[in-house]
Amino acid sequence: MANEIWTIKRCLEWTKEYLAERGEEHPRLSAEWLLCAATGLARIDLYMRMDETLNAAQLETMHAAVVRRAKGEPLQYITGSTQFRMIDVACAPGVLIPRPETEMLVEEVLNYLDTEVLSPEAAARQRVELPWNDEVEQARKAEAALADERATAERRAANLTAADEAALGSDVLGSRAYAEELADREAEEAAAQAAEAEAAKAAEPELDEYDIAIEGADQETVSAQDAAAPAPAEPRTARVLEVGCGTGCISLSIAWERRGHVTCTATDIEPRAIDLATKNRDALGLTSDEVAFSLTNLVSSIPREEWGTFDVLVSNPPYIPTDVMRSLPHEVKDFEPDLALEGGADGLDIFRRLLNAAPYMLRAGGLFACELYEGTLDAAAELCRQAGLSDVRIVHDLTDRPRIVRAIVTEPKQRH
Repeated sequence: MANEIWTIKRCLEWTKEYLAERGEEHPRLSAEWLLCAATGLARIDLYMRMDETLNAAQLETMHAAVVRRAKGEPLQYITGSTQFRMIDVACAPGVLIPRPETEMLVEEVLNYLDTEVLSPEAAARQRVELPWNDEVEQARKAEAALADERATAERRAANLTAADEAALGSDVLGSRAYAEELADREAEEAAAQAAEAEAAKAAEPELDEYDIAIEGADQETVSAQDAAAPAPAEPRTARVLEVGCGTGCISLSIAWERRGHVTCTATDIEPRAIDLATKNRDALGLTSDEVAFSLTNLVSSIPREEWGTFDVLVSNPPYIPTDVMRSLPHEVKDFEPDLALEGGADGLDIFRRLLNAAPYMLRAGGLFACELYEGTLDAAAELCRQAGLSDVRIVHDLTDRPRIVRAIVTEPKQRH
């Protein structure tokens, strides 16, 4: 074997067959990942250099990697990295591997910052178009349309007085006569609103026809509408707090994609996670002023003077219910850390503690967003409502499973 010639093509085919025999779900893809890591080549380059011979060091690396993969160890631990949104993230045993679902959690945070905190110019400059941006936006619009329909239905119900009910009778409420009467009433209301709008429009001057000279503007002019508009708010730096940072992928992506406009503070209770996150930050060229990592339990290390100053509290906490842990795939339950996975009997142990902390950490109007187990989102949303948070929403992932709960803190708290 030592004197045999192993080309990239031969090694790829052998590895694919070897892993397939051992139950690998995607043997060719795994073989490609391992070969890319062993050779330092991009995937497309493998196919352009199929006849190249692997050297002794590459063969040794490949052999060790195939043995590890055959035992079920995750590819990301073997190769030492993974892609997360726009950045490469180093991975290592003892720290949770980033998932695609978490990329959408970052998307939720960025959408909030773009619309509620950052200036439109800053958001537009930094916007990254990922493959699912349009899909997420369409889902968000559909959700808003559904909410509008519900609100319209509630308004219609409110317009039906007790006298209406008595006159119509309960049997008539669903009849054609009632439907016609309701349609007539809506038509009358629409006509009245249209008449009011026309009257208001007739009373207004045609602002677009006028230009107002601005003193000291070298004869430049602006429309009356622009002149009357208030000065835009001074753009500020957004502040994000992440709990349970793992590899740092969430905070690093936020800081990277909105560089110069956002600072992040991220915590984790696992020393290996803080070390790896720091390594990933340094590899990106980000500074500790842009993303600060802290070894602590939840928010224990956050100074009192910083309470109530964060725009976002985001987390991908341990959320797998205890009973579900036993049914996780072998490469997850036997290789990834339980500390980063198990969330207690209902999967919401850490979430409850985060929800309790949110009103103390966030400013008024701040966003609280968590990725959770698909079977717990309804319960989590209800806990948010009970805690007094507003605009509570459940966001589905790309497989249409409920995955993220997000809510707004309207009444921050102070500890004395």
